[in-house]
Formats: sequence, C-alpha cells, structure tokens
Amino acid sequence: MDVEAVVAAHREEWARLDELGRKRRLTGTEAEEMLDLYQRAASHLSLVQSTSADPVLTQYLSTIIARARVKSSRDFRADPGAFARFFLETFPAICYRAWRWWAGVGVAFVVLTALVAWWTATHPGFVSSVLSPEEISQLTRHDFEDYYSSYAAQDFAFRVWTNNAWVAALCITLGALGFPIPLLLWSNIVNTGVSAGLMASDDRLSLFFGLILPHGMLELTSIFVAAGIGLRGFWSWIEPGPRSRADAFAAEMRTAFTAAMGLVAVLALCGFIEAFVTPSGLPTPVRLLIGFTAWCSFIAYVVILGRRAVAAGVTGDVDARLREDELVAG
Repeated sequence: MDVEAVVAAHREEWARLDELGRKRRLTGTEAEEMLDLYQRAASHLSLVQSTSADPVLTQYLSTIIARARVKSSRDFRADPGAFARFFLETFPAICYRAWRWWAGVGVAFVVLTALVAWWTATHPGFVSSVLSPEEISQLTRHDFEDYYSSYAAQDFAFRVWTNNAWVAALCITLGALGFPIPLLLWSNIVNTGVSAGLMASDDRLSLFFGLILPHGMLELTSIFVAAGIGLRGFWSWIEPGPRSRADAFAAEMRTAFTAAMGLVAVLALCGFIEAFVTPSGLPTPVRLLIGFTAWCSFIAYVVILGRRAVAAGVTGDVDARLREDELVAG
C-alpha cells in the first residue's frame, strides 16, 4: 500500500475529525459529520494496520479516533432531549411500523379466546371432569373477583407490572425464534377463554368484562405490541429484503429491545389501573370508561405521533453512535 497516497487522499478528513474531536460543543450537523468521519477513519486505520507498519500514522489515527469516540459518547449522554425524543418519536415510530403485526396478533388472540370461551361454556361435561362443582362455584363467585383485591393496591400494582413486563420481554426476546411467541400467547388465550366461559355459564359474564376490560384493553394491547414486534424481528431473518439477513435481523432486534423500554412505561400504567381502578368502588361504566380512554389514548399516540415520526424518517433503531463500529470504504 502507498502510505503517502493514502495520507494525501484523506489528510483533510482526518484533520477535520481531529478538529471536531477537540471542540467543546458540537451542533447536530457537526455531530453527524464527526460520526461519518469517525467511521471512515476507523476503516482507514484498519487498512493501515493490515497493510503497513507505519507506527506514526497508526498512532495518529488511533488518537483522533479515540478522541472522537469519547467526544461522541459524552455528547450523546449529555443530550437533554433524548428522553423526550424517545417517547415522542422513537417509541411511537417502532409501534407504528409494526402495527400490522401486532394488530394481527390482537385479532387472532381475541378470536381464539372467544372460541375457547364458547367451547368451555357449551361443554360443561369437560369442565366438570377437571373441576368439581364446588371448585367452579368458588372460582366464579369468589376467586375471580377477589383476585383484584387480595393484595394492598401498591403491592398488587407492582406485581402486575413486573409480571406483564416479564411476558412482554419474553415476547420480544423470543422473537429470534418465532414459534415460542404463539405458544406463550396460547397459555394466556386458554386462561382467559376458560375463565370467560366459566363466568358465562354461571351468568356472570358482565362481571367478567367489568373486571377485566378496564385494565385489560391496554394491558393486552401492550402484549400484542411486544409479540408483533418480536415476530417482525423473526420475519426479518426469513425475508430480509435488500439487506443481508444479519443486518436486517440486527436492526429489527435493536428496535425491539428499544421498544421494550417504552412498553415498561405503558405496562406501569396498566398496573396502576388494575390495582387502583379495577377493584375500586366506582360504577362499572366509569371503570370501563377509564380503561377505554387509556386504550384510545395509546392508539392515538401510536397512530398520530408514530405516523409523523415515520414520515420524518425515524426508524426506531438505536443511535448510530451506540452501534458497533462500521467499516466504511474510504
């Protein structure tokens, strides 16, 4: 390799990177410029190290790259608008981009749950072979309703939040494999459907909906979102489009784990509703209205802010400064 030719071709880029790395503050445009120059310089350093033994050039490039890395990381952590951008752009963009996936999951969940409930209500012989009449009566007349007031509200909210966050995390994490997600959702379908069928057979279906819908509309939607995003990540491995499978899968799973942080906040709200609204003494229509308002607010949040963010080019992928170094041809 002709070291002098490489130096002549890229001297100005390196000098500019050195200049930006030494600046006290960077504008947004300068930060993007420094990131691009940093990636280019990293590829140049790799080339120099593999084809030349010039210690001076190697040390120079290593120094300006290290300075740029530190500068970029410091500026990113100090960004006061990152939190707001996450909830106003990044998170809704991820949810909006995957809406067909999680809407499909939601429709399938509701349909299958209704079928399980219908089958349970119309086949009492099967239910009685598993549970005694006393156990069924205990479940429908006491246990189902008492569940929501069996703990102190704040403790119950925390239990619900952590449990749902765990389910959502499993849906996202298992997106790499795909098939565990339907299996995970099926257990919830069976539990919900059987409970609904038993309550219907005891003429207490209105109580069932009065207790499960205030928090369940938003809670289940959050789980659907997690499952849909996880399945989208799995599909990116099967059908990567113009990208390589590795690049497509990495990008989708980065956005998936980013979405998990937003879902934690949504599920915290679900836990609050389930602990403080569902078992409260408020009239059932009021509790349903609160749950429906929370659900509609989330859907509007995703559609309005998510569509706007996607139109502006937001993908939900993590900031390039937090990704693995990329080698860019110089």
